Amino acid sequence: MAFSTGGDPFEDPVLVDINVTPLVDVMLVLLIIFMITAPMLHQGIEVDLPDTEAADNLPLQVDDPLVLSIKSDGIVYLRDKPVHPTKLVDTLEPMLASRDDRQVFLKGDEGVPYGDFIHVVDLLYRGGIREIGLVTDNIAN
Repeated sequence: MAFSTGGDPFEDPVLVDINVTPLVDVMLVLLIIFMITAPMLHQGIEVDLPDTEAADNLPLQVDDPLVLSIKSDGIVYLRDKPVHPTKLVDTLEPMLASRDDRQVFLKGDEGVPYGDFIHVVDLLYRGGIREIGLVTDNIAN
């Protein structure tokens, strides 16, 4: 609201309102940017996941999941960094020690031989990591 001091009638009145239009413009631009980039934030590397018809009934309550990915060439990645299978448990243990959950999600490329996939699961199991989630594509929708 603008107030007049009752002085000179030819004097321009002083406006004390804050112009929030630029602030709203900036906030809308930021909102649009975050809405576009949020779906692009996925963990791990891109692999061709096998399709399943199982319903997605597992609640994902992990904020920053530990994702292991196995490419079709057999290379194992922790998030987006390659890890040698012999060092896998040694690399995961410090990360799991600082977390409330000990869950690891395993993404295997559709072309990964079954033996290679089971070898990684066995390494995790022998290392004391028993909470392993298998990630697939859901075609039931």
